[in-house]
Amino acid sequence: MSLLSSLPAANSYRTTGEGTLPSAFAVSELATASFAAVGQELARYMAAANLSPTAPEVTVDHRLASLWYHYSFKPDGWEMPSLWDAIAGDYRASDGWIRLHTNLPHHRAAALKVLGTQADREAVSQALRSWAIADLESAVVAEGGVAAAMRSRAEWLDHPQGRAVSRDPLISWQNPRRITLRDRPAATAERPLAGLRVLDLTRVLAGPVSTRTLAGFGADVLRIDPPGWDEPGVIPDISLGKRCAYLDLKSTEGLTHLQDLLSQADVFIHGYRPDALEALGLSKAKRDELAPNRVEVTLDAYGWQGPWATRRGFDSLVQMSAGIAHAGMEWANAEKPTPLPVQALDHATGYLMAAAVLSALAEAASGNSIMHAHLSLARTAELLAILGKTDTGQDAITANQSDYSEKTEQSGWGLGHRLKSALTIGQTVMRWDLPAPQLGTSEPTWP
Repeated sequence: MSLLSSLPAANSYRTTGEGTLPSAFAVSELATASFAAVGQELARYMAAANLSPTAPEVTVDHRLASLWYHYSFKPDGWEMPSLWDAIAGDYRASDGWIRLHTNLPHHRAAALKVLGTQADREAVSQALRSWAIADLESAVVAEGGVAAAMRSRAEWLDHPQGRAVSRDPLISWQNPRRITLRDRPAATAERPLAGLRVLDLTRVLAGPVSTRTLAGFGADVLRIDPPGWDEPGVIPDISLGKRCAYLDLKSTEGLTHLQDLLSQADVFIHGYRPDALEALGLSKAKRDELAPNRVEVTLDAYGWQGPWATRRGFDSLVQMSAGIAHAGMEWANAEKPTPLPVQALDHATGYLMAAAVLSALAEAASGNSIMHAHLSLARTAELLAILGKTDTGQDAITANQSDYSEKTEQSGWGLGHRLKSALTIGQTVMRWDLPAPQLGTSEPTWP
């Protein structure tokens, strides 16, 4: 089998555009290579599915790929909601720096309960000063919140979880089996994924990037969230091309409805931590029973083995844990944590997840066995840490008007413009049939 296991070689695809996202790490190189992985696996699938006589040439616009790692949507006459809660951020404790992630109400409440303070940034800052970072990190996590102490690369690589992650493959393929792909007569070389049903149970940010990518080639993506859920700072960016519905999976009716959707899905992408699906009654055996011919890809924050395998996390937290923010601080000669210029762990993992789906589809179309793909933000961090930086000395990449499509997008919040496609596979380019909608605006049904 030739399931995706690493980034493609730089000489295996064509690049255009130039520039760099300033960082201690090869962020722009990672952006280009992750887009190339999507392109190469889609080209391989197109050949295997007889949508192209041979695997088409893959071209990545290096500049646009880097820009897609930030916001892809530019509002016209209005502003995107803030990405961060007022309490979220980096704080100096008694022996170092720690990051609190409080965008979700229950995570915010957990941090404030541990600190015994009100939702005031100055009060939080003062309460933190008496804490050791390791103790506070553990206390917030034990309370059901999320936080990350800043560690150096050496400290992370010596940490039990860092050692566990370093042993993981970039993409862990598990549970081999043969599947039969459903006929999709609408699929063409221009829209190779037309009619592909993708059930999306992911949230901020890597998983939604993966399903947005698949939608860009024609897939029917249905995103499911709990009633009332919202991510105002990111949804206009990552709901592009999808239909978004609410389902209460804690109810018998909602869970039964989800099982029906899964039974009709071609691809299942989720971001549940280990054993979380089992708690919903969706064990692997149950998923195999409901959807034996599905492609399944999942991710978590800190890896799939080790003491932190079940720990909640986000890109900004993994950057703190894995030594990225510390290395950035030294590179910038700064006095505080210096994260990557974009949430590169999320975006790279998202594009690799999309590439993993395409890789499995290509294998299945060729009559080979496939496996479930497991990825993590922490393992992507290790990839970034060893990736060679080649863009030194080039101009910093910032978006300008010419980077955006002239076509106006009527999003669920207002008018705006989307970045141009960064990826071309032969004559196939990424484009989306649906504008970005607000969550809960569609019915939980397949088209």
